[in-house]
Amino acid sequence: MSDPLLFHPHRYDPADLDETSRRLLRATIDWFETRGKRALVDSYHAREWYADFLDFAAREGLFATFLTPAADGADDKDKRWDTARNAALSEILGFYGLGYWYTWQVTVLGLGPVWQSGNPAARARAAELLDQGHVMAFGLSERAHGADIYATDMLLTPDGEGGFRATGGKYYIGNGNVAGLVSVFGRRADVDGPEGYVFFAADSRHPAYRLVRNVVNAQMYVSEFRLEDYPVRAEDVLHTGPAAFDAALNTVNVGKFNLCTASIGICEHAMYEAVTHAHGRMLYGRRVTDFPHVRRELTDAYARLVAMKLFSDRAVDYFRSAGPDDRRYLLFNPMTKMKVTTEGEKVVDLLWDVIAAKGFEADTYFDKAAKDIRGLPKLEGTVHVNLALILKFMPNYLFRPQSYPTVPARRDPADDEFLFRQGPARGLGAIRFHDWRAAYDAHAHLPNVARFREQADGLVALLAAHAPDETQQRDLDFLLTIGQLFALVVYGQLILEQAGSTGLDTDLLDEIFDLLVRDFSGYATELHGKPASTDEQAAWALAHVRRPVVDADRTARVWQRVADLAGAYEMRP
Repeated sequence: MSDPLLFHPHRYDPADLDETSRRLLRATIDWFETRGKRALVDSYHAREWYADFLDFAAREGLFATFLTPAADGADDKDKRWDTARNAALSEILGFYGLGYWYTWQVTVLGLGPVWQSGNPAARARAAELLDQGHVMAFGLSERAHGADIYATDMLLTPDGEGGFRATGGKYYIGNGNVAGLVSVFGRRADVDGPEGYVFFAADSRHPAYRLVRNVVNAQMYVSEFRLEDYPVRAEDVLHTGPAAFDAALNTVNVGKFNLCTASIGICEHAMYEAVTHAHGRMLYGRRVTDFPHVRRELTDAYARLVAMKLFSDRAVDYFRSAGPDDRRYLLFNPMTKMKVTTEGEKVVDLLWDVIAAKGFEADTYFDKAAKDIRGLPKLEGTVHVNLALILKFMPNYLFRPQSYPTVPARRDPADDEFLFRQGPARGLGAIRFHDWRAAYDAHAHLPNVARFREQADGLVALLAAHAPDETQQRDLDFLLTIGQLFALVVYGQLILEQAGSTGLDTDLLDEIFDLLVRDFSGYATELHGKPASTDEQAAWALAHVRRPVVDADRTARVWQRVADLAGAYEMRP
């Protein structure tokens, strides 16, 4: 039986998207399904570069159609940067394997500085390369500095003719082996400070571009490369000065979102496989899924996965409706990166606890999912970096709401061009939000939503009466626990907004908030044990541990949705 909330390759038809988008997404699914599971598994284990997938994408014009803004599409009405359909493709690619998603993801990142640039020659070249089927790369991080863009050692020396000669290395750069265009961040050797930053376009095929190696033991190619006296012409320069710094951060703002949908796709495929295996296995004369602890783990995994999808789908709307006067997406973006991807790890762990040794078998998809799901929380900033970013929004979000028009569901075929004119990457603490309580009030009749709302109100009371003092504000270990509590409130808000607009089954929604009540209680217990917590904060923490409202009939109805996944999908051999 097919679950309408989960991606199902055989029944997928995104009716809310335009005809061309639907055709290309369907073609992508059909390519993987025709190729089959054996080829998918064998190429993964052989660490085989996915040239066949890139050939398919080039032949179909997949990346060119999805990743060329309308302004650069030469009047092709199907070309646009559409976050809704990009999210759909990202989920599909994650469903079949992280490597296929990764080559797409780093192409997104590589294009970010280009589409933010006012350089017409570079933009035209990028559009032409996409039409030819090329992928792109994002040359930001370095071996000695990671993604610390304040400390880049990629040096550009003026050549006296309006250009530069670039020398230096980049590390952990996806697609760096074949990228037709690599957006490279560096600094001028003759200019100190932010004014010296430069973003420029390089070509991996140039003789002065030296590919050193693949730095990971995987199917994907994550390169180390060096530029040796590489000629950077004036038409190759994308950004200079502080604008180059802003382009780096704003590119990550765009590309970071894709990590949540990749995580969702991985979890969906793993869930089909795990539930089918568990439901068909007999132990001690009983079906494995008849054991109470197995039902709880699988029900929790399913509810967490649905919550991931609800939050991410609603975040798409805020991205697409963003503008200079509405930058709320800058909170929801690190939430998708930090919260959704770590929830993905929990989903896979719960499934793995059920299927146990089966999860190690080489001919399963699950074996790949268990490895690959770990990477997503660690890309485009660690969990800790994104939690620290989320904390910047907390005062205005909790205490100073303002009115906004309701953001509608956005699946219209529009070009999300604001993402490439985000402006200076600062002022996060000044961004205002609509009242988070409204979404909770609309669902206050659900017992666990009401119980979680008590905990959320308690967090507001804690911060009003016993806010972190100056010493605690310098203690990131302490603050990150506060950040986890706050993140749950934001997570719940968008889940409720999406549930309201889609008419989500109330049993399932209350089961999701059963989880959130437990999660809040877990972080409150952690806060109680922190050495930095004051007596008042520790007392608050214990006072806000809550038991979810138990409803055995509700949980049984949600369990039936999980049981119905058994045998619902298996990839063609």
